[in-house]
Amino acid sequence: MALEVNTYLYISISILLAVYVYLLTKHLLHKLHRLPPTPFPILPLIGHLHLLKKPLHRSLSKLSDRHGPVLFLRFGSRRVLLVSSPSAADECLSKNDVVFANRPRLLSGKYFGYNYTSLPWAPYGDHWLNLRRISALEILSSTRLDSLSRIRLDETRTLARHLFLSAVENPDQILDLRSELFSFMFNVTTRMIGGKRYYGPDIGKSEEAKRFRDVVDDTKQVNAQSNLTDMVPILRWFVAGKLENRYAAVQKRRDDFMQAWIDEFRDDHSVTPEGEKTLIQVLLYLQETDPEYYTDKEIKSLSLALLHAGISTSVETMEWAMSLLFNNPHVLTNAQKEIDNLLGSDRLVEEPDLSKLPYLQCIIKETLRMHPAAPLLLPHQSSKDCMVGGYHVPQGTMLLVNVWALQNDPRTWDSPEEFKPERFEGKEMNITIRNVKEGLTMMPFGSGRRRCPGENLALRIMGLALASMIQCFDWERVNEELVDMKESNGVTAPKAHPLMAKYKIRSIVVGHLSQI
Repeated sequence: MALEVNTYLYISISILLAVYVYLLTKHLLHKLHRLPPTPFPILPLIGHLHLLKKPLHRSLSKLSDRHGPVLFLRFGSRRVLLVSSPSAADECLSKNDVVFANRPRLLSGKYFGYNYTSLPWAPYGDHWLNLRRISALEILSSTRLDSLSRIRLDETRTLARHLFLSAVENPDQILDLRSELFSFMFNVTTRMIGGKRYYGPDIGKSEEAKRFRDVVDDTKQVNAQSNLTDMVPILRWFVAGKLENRYAAVQKRRDDFMQAWIDEFRDDHSVTPEGEKTLIQVLLYLQETDPEYYTDKEIKSLSLALLHAGISTSVETMEWAMSLLFNNPHVLTNAQKEIDNLLGSDRLVEEPDLSKLPYLQCIIKETLRMHPAAPLLLPHQSSKDCMVGGYHVPQGTMLLVNVWALQNDPRTWDSPEEFKPERFEGKEMNITIRNVKEGLTMMPFGSGRRRCPGENLALRIMGLALASMIQCFDWERVNEELVDMKESNGVTAPKAHPLMAKYKIRSIVVGHLSQI
Protein backbone atom coordinates (compact mmCIF):
# COMPACT_ATOMS: atom_id res chain seq x y z
CA MET A 1 0.00 0.00 0.00
CA ALA A 2 2.84 2.38 0.95
CA LEU A 3 4.60 1.53 -2.31
CA GLU A 4 1.45 2.38 -4.26
CA VAL A 5 1.16 5.77 -2.51
CA ASN A 6 4.81 6.55 -3.19
CA THR A 7 4.35 5.68 -6.86
CA TYR A 8 1.42 8.11 -7.22
CA LEU A 9 3.42 10.74 -5.35
CA TYR A 10 6.43 10.33 -7.64
CA ILE A 11 4.22 10.54 -10.72
CA SER A 12 2.50 13.71 -9.45
CA ILE A 13 5.81 15.34 -8.61
CA SER A 14 7.22 14.39 -12.00
CA ILE A 15 4.25 15.91 -13.82
CA LEU A 16 4.42 19.13 -11.82
CA LEU A 17 8.18 19.33 -12.39
CA ALA A 18 7.72 18.80 -16.14
CA VAL A 19 5.12 21.55 -16.32
CA TYR A 20 7.35 23.87 -14.30
CA VAL A 21 10.34 23.18 -16.57
CA TYR A 22 8.16 23.73 -19.66
CA LEU A 23 6.86 27.08 -18.38
CA LEU A 24 10.30 28.19 -17.22
CA THR A 25 11.85 27.26 -20.56
CA LYS A 26 9.18 29.20 -22.45
CA HIS A 27 9.78 32.19 -20.19
CA LEU A 28 13.57 32.12 -20.67
CA LEU A 29 13.31 31.69 -24.44
CA HIS A 30 10.89 34.62 -24.51
CA LYS A 31 13.45 36.82 -22.75
CA LEU A 32 16.27 35.56 -24.96
CA HIS A 33 14.48 36.50 -28.18
CA ARG A 34 13.65 40.04 -26.92
CA LEU A 35 9.94 39.48 -27.43
CA PRO A 36 7.42 41.94 -25.95
CA PRO A 37 6.28 41.34 -22.35
CA THR A 38 3.91 38.44 -21.89
CA PRO A 39 1.60 37.57 -18.97
CA PHE A 40 2.84 34.55 -17.04
CA PRO A 41 2.08 31.66 -17.17
CA ILE A 42 1.43 30.47 -20.74
CA LEU A 43 -0.58 27.28 -20.38
CA PRO A 44 0.01 24.30 -22.68
CA LEU A 45 -2.33 24.10 -25.70
CA ILE A 46 -4.45 27.15 -24.82
CA GLY A 47 -1.75 29.74 -24.11
CA HIS A 48 -3.45 32.85 -22.70
CA LEU A 49 -7.01 32.00 -23.73
CA HIS A 50 -7.91 31.35 -20.09
CA LEU A 51 -7.33 35.06 -19.35
CA LEU A 52 -9.85 36.32 -21.89
CA LYS A 53 -13.33 37.44 -20.78
CA LYS A 54 -16.21 39.11 -22.61
CA PRO A 55 -16.33 41.68 -24.07
CA LEU A 56 -12.90 40.92 -25.47
CA HIS A 57 -11.65 44.49 -26.04
CA ARG A 58 -12.23 45.39 -22.38
CA SER A 59 -10.60 42.19 -21.18
CA LEU A 60 -7.53 42.86 -23.34
CA SER A 61 -7.46 46.48 -22.17
CA LYS A 62 -7.15 45.30 -18.56
CA LEU A 63 -4.27 43.02 -19.54
CA SER A 64 -2.52 45.99 -21.16
CA ASP A 65 -3.11 48.16 -18.09
CA ARG A 66 -1.45 45.48 -15.98
CA HIS A 67 1.44 44.45 -18.24
CA GLY A 68 2.05 47.26 -20.73
CA PRO A 69 0.84 48.70 -24.07
CA VAL A 70 2.79 46.21 -26.22
CA LEU A 71 2.16 42.56 -25.29
CA PHE A 72 3.04 39.20 -26.78
CA LEU A 73 0.25 36.68 -26.25
CA ARG A 74 -0.54 33.12 -27.23
CA PHE A 75 -4.06 32.34 -28.39
CA GLY A 76 -3.66 28.59 -28.43
CA SER A 77 -0.86 27.97 -30.92
CA ARG A 78 -1.20 31.40 -32.57
CA ARG A 79 1.25 34.18 -31.72
CA VAL A 80 -0.50 37.49 -31.05
CA LEU A 81 0.88 41.02 -30.75
CA LEU A 82 -1.51 43.23 -28.79
CA VAL A 83 -0.97 46.99 -28.96
CA SER A 84 -3.09 49.53 -27.10
CA SER A 85 -1.19 52.83 -27.16
CA PRO A 86 -1.19 55.56 -29.84
CA SER A 87 2.58 55.31 -30.43
CA ALA A 88 2.60 51.52 -30.77
CA ALA A 89 -0.44 51.59 -33.09
CA ASP A 90 1.25 54.25 -35.22
CA GLU A 91 4.44 52.19 -35.39
CA CYS A 92 2.51 49.12 -36.57
CA LEU A 93 0.24 50.83 -39.09
CA SER A 94 2.59 53.54 -40.38
CA LYS A 95 6.25 52.55 -40.08
CA ASN A 96 5.48 48.82 -40.45
CA ASP A 97 2.34 49.25 -42.54
CA VAL A 98 3.44 46.92 -45.36
CA VAL A 99 4.75 44.32 -42.91
CA PHE A 100 1.36 44.14 -41.17
CA ALA A 101 -0.73 44.43 -44.36
CA ASN A 102 -1.52 40.68 -44.42
CA ARG A 103 -4.46 38.89 -42.81
CA PRO A 104 -4.30 35.69 -40.75
CA ARG A 105 -5.86 32.65 -42.38
CA LEU A 106 -9.03 32.14 -40.39
CA LEU A 107 -11.90 29.81 -41.24
CA SER A 108 -14.30 32.64 -42.07
CA GLY A 109 -11.82 33.99 -44.62
CA LYS A 110 -11.52 30.58 -46.26
CA TYR A 111 -15.25 30.29 -46.94
CA PHE A 112 -16.79 33.77 -46.83
CA GLY A 113 -13.63 35.25 -48.37
CA TYR A 114 -13.55 32.96 -51.42
CA ASN A 115 -10.52 31.06 -50.13
CA TYR A 116 -8.74 34.23 -48.97
CA THR A 117 -9.13 36.05 -52.31
CA SER A 118 -11.73 38.70 -51.35
CA LEU A 119 -10.81 42.28 -50.48
CA PRO A 120 -11.08 41.88 -46.68
CA TRP A 121 -9.13 38.59 -46.58
CA ALA A 122 -6.66 38.52 -49.48
CA PRO A 123 -2.97 38.74 -48.56
CA TYR A 124 -1.14 41.92 -49.50
CA GLY A 125 0.13 41.73 -53.07
CA ASP A 126 -0.85 42.33 -56.69
CA HIS A 127 -4.28 40.66 -56.38
CA TRP A 128 -5.23 42.64 -53.29
CA LEU A 129 -3.92 45.88 -54.81
CA ASN A 130 -6.10 45.30 -57.87
CA LEU A 131 -9.19 44.71 -55.70
CA ARG A 132 -8.42 47.84 -53.72
CA ARG A 133 -8.03 49.81 -56.95
CA ILE A 134 -11.41 48.57 -58.22
CA SER A 135 -13.16 49.44 -54.96
CA ALA A 136 -11.53 52.88 -54.73
CA LEU A 137 -12.11 53.92 -58.37
CA GLU A 138 -15.25 52.09 -59.44
CA ILE A 139 -17.30 51.33 -56.31
CA LEU A 140 -16.52 53.73 -53.50
CA SER A 141 -15.13 56.81 -55.24
CA SER A 142 -16.75 60.17 -54.45
CA THR A 143 -18.08 60.33 -58.00
CA ARG A 144 -19.73 56.92 -57.74
CA LEU A 145 -21.17 57.67 -54.31
CA ASP A 146 -22.57 60.96 -55.60
CA SER A 147 -24.28 59.12 -58.44
CA LEU A 148 -25.98 56.82 -55.91
CA SER A 149 -27.05 59.60 -53.55
CA ARG A 150 -30.66 59.47 -54.78
CA ILE A 151 -30.95 55.90 -53.48
CA ARG A 152 -29.71 56.91 -50.03
CA LEU A 153 -32.12 59.85 -49.95
CA ASP A 154 -35.06 57.70 -51.12
CA GLU A 155 -34.47 55.10 -48.42
CA THR A 156 -34.01 57.75 -45.74
CA ARG A 157 -37.32 59.27 -46.78
CA THR A 158 -38.93 55.82 -46.78
CA LEU A 159 -37.71 55.26 -43.20
CA ALA A 160 -39.05 58.66 -42.10
CA ARG A 161 -42.37 58.02 -43.86
CA HIS A 162 -42.70 54.59 -42.21
CA LEU A 163 -42.05 56.03 -38.75
CA PHE A 164 -44.45 58.89 -39.47
CA LEU A 165 -47.33 56.59 -40.46
CA SER A 166 -46.67 54.28 -37.50
CA ALA A 167 -46.78 57.24 -35.09
CA VAL A 168 -50.04 58.50 -36.64
CA GLU A 169 -51.61 55.06 -36.29
CA ASN A 170 -50.30 54.38 -32.78
CA PRO A 171 -48.81 57.44 -31.02
CA ASP A 172 -47.91 55.44 -27.89
CA GLN A 173 -46.08 52.58 -29.55
CA ILE A 174 -42.62 51.46 -28.45
CA LEU A 175 -40.23 51.17 -31.39
CA ASP A 176 -37.48 48.59 -31.86
CA LEU A 177 -35.01 51.01 -33.39
CA ARG A 178 -32.35 48.38 -34.13
CA SER A 179 -34.76 46.43 -36.31
CA GLU A 180 -35.78 49.56 -38.22
CA LEU A 181 -32.15 50.55 -38.80
CA PHE A 182 -31.22 47.08 -40.06
CA SER A 183 -34.08 47.15 -42.60
CA PHE A 184 -33.03 50.64 -43.68
CA MET A 185 -29.35 49.73 -44.11
CA PHE A 186 -30.04 46.53 -46.02
CA ASN A 187 -32.38 48.33 -48.42
CA VAL A 188 -29.87 51.12 -49.03
CA THR A 189 -27.08 48.64 -49.71
CA THR A 190 -29.01 46.15 -51.84
CA ARG A 191 -30.40 48.96 -53.96
CA MET A 192 -26.92 50.39 -54.55
CA ILE A 193 -25.54 46.96 -55.43
CA GLY A 194 -28.40 45.39 -57.35
CA GLY A 195 -31.30 47.84 -57.51
CA LYS A 196 -33.55 45.81 -55.19
CA ARG A 197 -34.96 46.13 -51.69
CA TYR A 198 -35.90 43.18 -49.52
CA TYR A 199 -37.16 44.65 -46.23
CA GLY A 200 -40.28 46.56 -45.22
CA PRO A 201 -44.06 46.20 -45.13
CA ASP A 202 -44.31 46.96 -48.86
CA ILE A 203 -42.26 43.90 -49.86
CA GLY A 204 -45.13 41.46 -49.35
CA LYS A 205 -44.48 37.73 -49.77
CA SER A 206 -41.69 37.95 -52.32
CA GLU A 207 -39.92 34.58 -52.51
CA GLU A 208 -36.69 36.28 -53.59
CA ALA A 209 -36.82 38.61 -50.58
CA LYS A 210 -37.42 35.65 -48.27
CA ARG A 211 -34.40 33.80 -49.71
CA PHE A 212 -32.24 36.86 -49.23
CA ARG A 213 -33.32 37.36 -45.61
CA ASP A 214 -32.72 33.65 -44.91
CA VAL A 215 -29.18 33.94 -46.29
CA VAL A 216 -28.58 37.02 -44.12
CA ASP A 217 -29.86 35.22 -41.01
CA ASP A 218 -27.74 32.12 -41.71
CA THR A 219 -24.64 34.26 -42.21
CA LYS A 220 -25.23 36.00 -38.87
CA GLN A 221 -25.63 32.66 -37.08
CA VAL A 222 -22.43 31.19 -38.50
CA ASN A 223 -20.42 34.34 -37.76
CA ALA A 224 -21.74 34.33 -34.19
CA GLN A 225 -20.38 30.82 -33.51
CA SER A 226 -17.17 30.57 -31.51
CA ASN A 227 -14.41 29.00 -33.56
CA LEU A 228 -11.55 27.94 -31.33
CA THR A 229 -10.14 25.75 -34.10
CA ASP A 230 -8.52 28.89 -35.54
CA MET A 231 -6.48 29.10 -32.33
CA VAL A 232 -6.26 25.48 -31.15
CA PRO A 233 -5.81 23.31 -34.27
CA ILE A 234 -6.12 20.04 -32.36
CA LEU A 235 -9.84 20.80 -31.90
CA ARG A 236 -10.33 20.31 -35.64
CA TRP A 237 -10.24 16.59 -35.01
CA PHE A 238 -13.46 16.96 -33.01
CA VAL A 239 -15.51 19.86 -34.45
CA ALA A 240 -13.98 21.16 -37.68
CA GLY A 241 -15.94 18.90 -40.02
CA LYS A 242 -19.34 19.98 -38.77
CA LEU A 243 -18.38 23.65 -38.56
CA GLU A 244 -16.73 23.74 -41.99
CA ASN A 245 -19.73 22.02 -43.55
CA ARG A 246 -21.92 24.74 -42.07
CA TYR A 247 -19.67 27.49 -43.45
CA ALA A 248 -19.57 25.82 -46.86
CA ALA A 249 -23.35 25.39 -47.06
CA VAL A 250 -24.04 29.03 -46.14
CA GLN A 251 -21.39 30.31 -48.55
CA LYS A 252 -22.90 28.28 -51.40
CA ARG A 253 -26.25 29.93 -50.78
CA ARG A 254 -24.60 33.36 -50.67
CA ASP A 255 -22.71 32.69 -53.87
CA ASP A 256 -25.77 31.28 -55.69
CA PHE A 257 -27.85 34.32 -54.75
CA MET A 258 -25.22 36.77 -56.00
CA GLN A 259 -24.70 34.78 -59.20
CA ALA A 260 -28.44 34.96 -59.90
CA TRP A 261 -28.24 38.75 -59.50
CA ILE A 262 -25.33 38.95 -61.94
CA ASP A 263 -27.01 36.67 -64.50
CA GLU A 264 -30.20 38.73 -64.31
CA PHE A 265 -28.34 41.93 -65.14
CA ARG A 266 -26.30 40.18 -67.83
CA ASP A 267 -29.50 39.03 -69.56
CA ASP A 268 -31.13 42.45 -69.28
CA HIS A 269 -30.22 44.43 -72.41
CA SER A 270 -32.16 47.58 -71.56
CA VAL A 271 -30.14 50.79 -71.37
CA THR A 272 -29.70 52.34 -67.93
CA PRO A 273 -28.61 55.99 -67.66
CA GLU A 274 -25.07 56.35 -66.32
CA GLY A 275 -26.17 58.10 -63.12
CA GLU A 276 -28.64 55.32 -62.27
CA LYS A 277 -26.45 52.26 -62.79
CA THR A 278 -26.10 49.83 -59.89
CA LEU A 279 -22.67 48.66 -58.81
CA ILE A 280 -23.19 45.28 -60.47
CA GLN A 281 -24.07 47.00 -63.74
CA VAL A 282 -20.93 49.12 -63.51
CA LEU A 283 -18.74 46.08 -62.89
CA LEU A 284 -20.38 44.04 -65.68
CA TYR A 285 -19.69 46.88 -68.09
CA LEU A 286 -16.04 46.86 -67.05
CA GLN A 287 -16.03 43.07 -67.42
CA GLU A 288 -16.71 43.47 -71.14
CA THR A 289 -13.54 45.54 -71.57
CA ASP A 290 -11.33 43.63 -69.12
CA PRO A 291 -12.75 40.17 -68.34
CA GLU A 292 -9.52 39.01 -66.67
CA TYR A 293 -9.82 41.54 -63.85
CA TYR A 294 -13.61 41.81 -63.56
CA THR A 295 -14.56 38.15 -63.24
CA ASP A 296 -17.90 37.02 -61.83
CA LYS A 297 -16.09 35.84 -58.71
CA GLU A 298 -14.57 39.28 -58.12
CA ILE A 299 -17.94 40.96 -58.66
CA LYS A 300 -19.56 38.60 -56.16
CA SER A 301 -16.81 38.95 -53.56
CA LEU A 302 -16.78 42.76 -53.78
CA SER A 303 -20.59 42.91 -53.55
CA LEU A 304 -20.73 40.56 -50.56
CA ALA A 305 -17.94 42.44 -48.80
CA LEU A 306 -19.89 45.68 -49.15
CA LEU A 307 -23.14 43.99 -48.18
CA HIS A 308 -22.01 42.23 -45.02
CA ALA A 309 -19.02 44.28 -43.82
CA GLY A 310 -20.70 47.66 -43.79
CA ILE A 311 -24.26 47.00 -42.69
CA SER A 312 -23.85 45.72 -39.14
CA THR A 313 -21.14 48.25 -38.27
CA SER A 314 -23.23 51.19 -39.50
CA VAL A 315 -26.40 49.97 -37.77
CA GLU A 316 -24.57 49.44 -34.49
CA THR A 317 -22.93 52.87 -34.66
CA MET A 318 -26.30 54.57 -35.27
CA GLU A 319 -27.84 52.57 -32.42
CA TRP A 320 -25.03 53.62 -30.08
CA ALA A 321 -25.43 57.25 -31.21
CA MET A 322 -29.17 57.28 -30.51
CA SER A 323 -28.62 55.53 -27.16
CA LEU A 324 -26.11 58.20 -26.16
CA LEU A 325 -28.53 60.93 -27.25
CA PHE A 326 -31.36 59.39 -25.21
CA ASN A 327 -29.13 59.38 -22.13
CA ASN A 328 -27.97 62.94 -22.86
CA PRO A 329 -31.14 64.77 -24.02
CA HIS A 330 -29.44 68.17 -23.94
CA VAL A 331 -27.17 66.99 -26.76
CA LEU A 332 -30.21 65.81 -28.73
CA THR A 333 -31.83 69.21 -28.24
CA ASN A 334 -28.68 71.00 -29.45
CA ALA A 335 -28.57 68.77 -32.55
CA GLN A 336 -32.22 69.57 -33.35
CA LYS A 337 -31.55 73.27 -32.94
CA GLU A 338 -28.62 73.10 -35.34
CA ILE A 339 -30.77 71.45 -38.04
CA ASP A 340 -33.68 73.81 -37.42
CA ASN A 341 -31.40 76.84 -37.66
CA LEU A 342 -30.11 75.61 -41.02
CA LEU A 343 -33.37 74.43 -42.61
CA GLY A 344 -36.22 75.82 -40.52
CA SER A 345 -39.51 74.43 -41.82
CA ASP A 346 -38.53 74.85 -45.47
CA ARG A 347 -37.59 71.25 -46.28
CA LEU A 348 -36.20 67.95 -44.99
CA VAL A 349 -32.47 67.40 -44.56
CA GLU A 350 -30.43 66.14 -47.52
CA GLU A 351 -26.93 64.77 -47.91
CA PRO A 352 -25.27 68.04 -49.05
CA ASP A 353 -26.48 69.63 -45.78
CA LEU A 354 -24.26 67.37 -43.67
CA SER A 355 -21.15 69.49 -44.20
CA LYS A 356 -23.10 72.43 -42.74
CA LEU A 357 -23.99 70.53 -39.55
CA PRO A 358 -20.73 70.50 -37.57
CA TYR A 359 -22.37 69.59 -34.24
CA LEU A 360 -23.96 66.51 -35.80
CA GLN A 361 -20.52 65.56 -37.13
CA CYS A 362 -19.15 65.92 -33.60
CA ILE A 363 -21.87 63.58 -32.30
CA ILE A 364 -20.94 60.93 -34.87
CA LYS A 365 -17.25 61.35 -34.14
CA GLU A 366 -17.75 61.11 -30.37
CA THR A 367 -19.89 57.99 -30.83
CA LEU A 368 -17.15 56.36 -32.92
CA ARG A 369 -14.61 57.32 -30.26
CA MET A 370 -16.55 55.74 -27.42
CA HIS A 371 -17.88 52.79 -29.42
CA PRO A 372 -15.67 52.09 -32.44
CA ALA A 373 -17.42 49.87 -34.97
CA ALA A 374 -14.67 47.23 -34.71
CA PRO A 375 -12.95 47.77 -31.33
CA LEU A 376 -10.05 45.46 -32.26
CA LEU A 377 -10.24 46.12 -36.02
CA LEU A 378 -9.85 43.08 -38.24
CA PRO A 379 -6.66 41.18 -37.33
CA HIS A 380 -3.47 41.87 -39.28
CA GLN A 381 -0.50 39.51 -39.63
CA SER A 382 3.22 40.20 -40.03
CA SER A 383 4.78 39.06 -43.31
CA LYS A 384 8.32 39.18 -41.91
CA ASP A 385 10.23 39.87 -38.68
CA CYS A 386 10.06 43.47 -37.48
CA MET A 387 10.53 45.70 -34.42
CA VAL A 388 7.70 47.34 -32.45
CA GLY A 389 8.37 49.40 -29.34
CA GLY A 390 11.96 48.15 -29.30
CA TYR A 391 10.79 44.51 -29.22
CA HIS A 392 11.27 41.76 -31.78
CA VAL A 393 8.06 40.58 -33.50
CA PRO A 394 8.43 37.29 -35.44
CA GLN A 395 7.04 36.69 -38.91
CA GLY A 396 3.53 35.24 -38.89
CA THR A 397 2.42 37.05 -35.72
CA MET A 398 -1.23 38.14 -35.62
CA LEU A 399 -1.67 41.82 -34.75
CA LEU A 400 -4.59 43.09 -32.67
CA VAL A 401 -4.88 46.87 -32.29
CA ASN A 402 -7.14 47.72 -29.36
CA VAL A 403 -8.71 50.81 -30.87
CA TRP A 404 -11.25 50.98 -28.06
CA ALA A 405 -8.45 51.18 -25.46
CA LEU A 406 -6.49 53.96 -27.15
CA GLN A 407 -9.69 55.96 -27.87
CA ASN A 408 -10.82 55.69 -24.24
CA ASP A 409 -7.46 56.22 -22.55
CA PRO A 410 -7.71 58.88 -19.79
CA ARG A 411 -4.05 59.78 -20.44
CA THR A 412 -5.09 61.00 -23.89
CA TRP A 413 -8.75 61.95 -23.50
CA ASP A 414 -10.33 64.12 -20.82
CA SER A 415 -13.10 62.16 -19.04
CA PRO A 416 -13.26 59.53 -21.83
CA GLU A 417 -16.26 57.78 -20.27
CA GLU A 418 -18.40 60.91 -20.74
CA PHE A 419 -20.29 61.64 -23.94
CA LYS A 420 -19.02 65.10 -24.91
CA PRO A 421 -19.35 65.90 -28.62
CA GLU A 422 -18.11 69.41 -27.77
CA ARG A 423 -14.59 68.02 -27.37
CA PHE A 424 -14.33 68.01 -31.19
CA GLU A 425 -15.80 71.47 -31.80
CA GLY A 426 -13.53 73.83 -33.70
CA LYS A 427 -11.21 71.00 -34.74
CA GLU A 428 -10.62 69.27 -38.05
CA MET A 429 -13.35 66.77 -38.72
CA ASN A 430 -11.05 63.96 -39.85
CA ILE A 431 -12.15 60.71 -38.25
CA THR A 432 -8.56 59.49 -37.94
CA ILE A 433 -6.47 61.60 -35.55
CA ARG A 434 -2.68 61.37 -35.52
CA ASN A 435 -0.95 63.40 -32.82
CA VAL A 436 2.63 64.29 -33.72
CA LYS A 437 3.90 63.52 -30.21
CA GLU A 438 1.67 60.60 -29.24
CA GLY A 439 0.76 58.85 -32.49
CA LEU A 440 -2.65 57.49 -33.56
CA THR A 441 -5.11 58.58 -30.88
CA MET A 442 -8.27 57.81 -32.87
CA MET A 443 -8.88 55.50 -35.85
CA PRO A 444 -12.29 53.79 -35.75
CA PHE A 445 -11.92 52.76 -39.42
CA GLY A 446 -8.32 51.61 -39.04
CA SER A 447 -5.26 53.14 -40.65
CA GLY A 448 -2.76 52.40 -43.37
CA ARG A 449 -3.23 50.14 -46.36
CA ARG A 450 -5.92 48.05 -44.67
CA ARG A 451 -8.00 51.04 -43.61
CA CYS A 452 -11.71 50.43 -44.23
CA PRO A 453 -12.43 51.51 -47.83
CA GLY A 454 -16.12 52.09 -47.03
CA GLU A 455 -15.51 54.89 -44.52
CA ASN A 456 -16.85 57.68 -46.73
CA LEU A 457 -20.00 55.74 -47.63
CA ALA A 458 -20.67 54.81 -44.00
CA LEU A 459 -20.33 58.42 -42.83
CA ARG A 460 -22.72 59.62 -45.54
CA ILE A 461 -25.39 57.04 -44.72
CA MET A 462 -25.12 57.42 -40.95
CA GLY A 463 -25.06 61.20 -41.15
CA LEU A 464 -28.17 61.43 -43.31
CA ALA A 465 -30.14 58.83 -41.32
CA LEU A 466 -29.31 60.38 -37.94
CA ALA A 467 -30.02 63.90 -39.19
CA SER A 468 -33.38 62.76 -40.56
CA MET A 469 -34.43 61.02 -37.34
CA ILE A 470 -33.35 64.01 -35.24
CA GLN A 471 -35.10 66.55 -37.49
CA CYS A 472 -38.37 64.66 -37.89
CA PHE A 473 -39.08 63.27 -34.43
CA ASP A 474 -38.85 64.00 -30.73
CA TRP A 475 -37.30 60.97 -29.04
CA GLU A 476 -37.37 59.73 -25.48
CA ARG A 477 -36.54 56.66 -23.43
CA VAL A 478 -39.26 54.08 -22.77
CA ASN A 479 -39.05 54.82 -19.02
CA GLU A 480 -37.15 56.95 -16.53
CA GLU A 481 -34.16 54.60 -16.41
CA LEU A 482 -31.12 55.36 -18.54
CA VAL A 483 -30.59 53.23 -21.63
CA ASP A 484 -28.57 50.13 -20.74
CA MET A 485 -25.17 50.59 -22.41
CA LYS A 486 -23.83 47.07 -21.86
CA GLU A 487 -21.89 45.68 -24.81
CA SER A 488 -22.31 42.31 -26.40
CA ASN A 489 -19.30 40.28 -27.47
CA GLY A 490 -18.17 40.03 -31.06
CA VAL A 491 -15.98 41.58 -33.73
CA THR A 492 -18.24 44.63 -33.79
CA ALA A 493 -19.32 44.80 -30.10
CA PRO A 494 -22.98 45.83 -30.54
CA LYS A 495 -25.29 46.83 -27.70
CA ALA A 496 -26.21 43.82 -25.60
CA HIS A 497 -29.90 44.71 -25.85
CA PRO A 498 -31.77 46.32 -28.77
CA LEU A 499 -32.61 49.99 -28.34
CA MET A 500 -36.32 50.53 -27.65
CA ALA A 501 -37.72 54.04 -27.93
CA LYS A 502 -40.74 56.29 -27.83
CA TYR A 503 -41.09 59.10 -30.34
CA LYS A 504 -43.45 61.80 -31.53
CA ILE A 505 -43.72 63.65 -34.83
CA ARG A 506 -42.31 67.17 -34.72
CA SER A 507 -44.86 69.74 -35.90
CA ILE A 508 -42.20 71.55 -37.93
CA VAL A 509 -42.02 68.67 -40.46
CA VAL A 510 -45.57 67.25 -40.50
CA GLY A 511 -46.35 68.83 -43.85
CA HIS A 512 -43.22 67.44 -45.49
CA LEU A 513 -43.63 63.92 -44.08
CA SER A 514 -47.27 63.71 -45.14
CA GLN A 515 -46.25 64.43 -48.75
CA ILE A 516 -43.50 61.77 -49.08
